[in-house]
Amino acid sequence: MRAPEAILPLRAEGLRFSAGGVGVLQGIDLAIEAGRPTLVIGPNGAGKSVLLRLLHGLLAPTSGRVAWDGPAPDPRRHQAMVFQRPVLLRRSVLANLRYPLALAGLDRAEQDARAAEALALVGLAPLADRPARRLSGGEQQRLALARAAALRPEVLFLDEPCASLDPAATRAVEETLQALAARGTKLVMTTHDLGQARRLAGDIAFLHRGRLLEHAPAARFFASPATAEAAAFLRGELVW
Repeated sequence: MRAPEAILPLRAEGLRFSAGGVGVLQGIDLAIEAGRPTLVIGPNGAGKSVLLRLLHGLLAPTSGRVAWDGPAPDPRRHQAMVFQRPVLLRRSVLANLRYPLALAGLDRAEQDARAAEALALVGLAPLADRPARRLSGGEQQRLALARAAALRPEVLFLDEPCASLDPAATRAVEETLQALAARGTKLVMTTHDLGQARRLAGDIAFLHRGRLLEHAPAARFFASPATAEAAAFLRGELVW
């Protein structure tokens, strides 16, 4: 039996999106289930970020629909999103964590408990009183992850969270993501880093020219891609 607050599975049905008369996504059909992370990969301009925003609800599709098939009455309360460049408040690290928790209606004691848990998760507890915007790029991204994790979402969307980070910062973020996945958070993430996709993914959604060409378990996708476009992409060739 599914938990009464569950929102998964998530289904995109005939999803299309156009901007300025240009088709960005073309008839996407995709089912996302609970379990290991889903990584969305593909060439630049394939529509990865747009797909994530449609699934999260930041954009409305031109046609088609996004449906949460779980029994929770308000899926928006059980999902969160982390962007490539975090947007932080001009407040302390701790205040950045408390703010969304206060908006969610939690009392101060619960805010403090969740904030402490999230800071420990990302290794930022010693920096709780530091102004958030004085953190390094990697620390800011970990704070964005902590802020999302403190809400305890069932689904966490991440749009290229490591794109601007050095290897050490990337490793720290990946360790946090692995910890979140281990405790049951479903991660749906875009990345241009094939090594990262191999390390994190349970399944791969491969986009090309706004179309979903493959959706397969990660091991199968990397060992034996089903389309010529995916095979060329994995070889590092330009795919147009």
